[in-house]
Amino acid sequence: MHSLQRLGPPVCERCGAPTAWPVATCRECGTHRLAFDSARAAIPYDAVGRRIVRAWKERGLRLFTLHAADLVAGRVARPAADVITYVPPDGDRSAQRGHHPAQALAEALGERWGLPVDRLVVRTRPVARQAELRRAARRGNVRGAFAPARERVPERIVLVDDVYTTGATVDAAATALRKAGAREIHVVTLARVTRTVR
Repeated sequence: MHSLQRLGPPVCERCGAPTAWPVATCRECGTHRLAFDSARAAIPYDAVGRRIVRAWKERGLRLFTLHAADLVAGRVARPAADVITYVPPDGDRSAQRGHHPAQALAEALGERWGLPVDRLVVRTRPVARQAELRRAARRGNVRGAFAPARERVPERIVLVDDVYTTGATVDAAATALRKAGAREIHVVTLARVTRTVR
């Protein structure tokens, strides 16, 4: 893990993208209405990060979850929140893997941050793999794909996923949480695709 880079400032205050200097919103997130208040990640989704995440997700490297949580807790300040939730598993793909990394990371972070973990979002339909779609098509692919798991949810929520690519998936999940009463949603992921923006 010695070659693993960490993400740090300066970053966009809203979406967490690396920036040339601190900004409230950047070109990456400034053109979208986002349902979440902030997004932060621990490591870049570069060649090394991609290999680690794929091993964690696809090849059963489950013990990495604890290290992933340590990486996140060491780089991301604990958000002011009442509960941690996670992007729900994607049905058949999660069944094939035998585990759900986002849920496992949420549970490990809950222990480190002293926050309860609850399933607050469910999937309403299957979606195509985001990784196989162009950037512009990803938002449409997940629009309406999530619903709140209950009529009302806590007001301040940490939403966990494994990787932030374009933000489309976490934004769709955050939209569902807003409909059930969430007022602050802070996205936390292990890795993030990085394009230095201003």
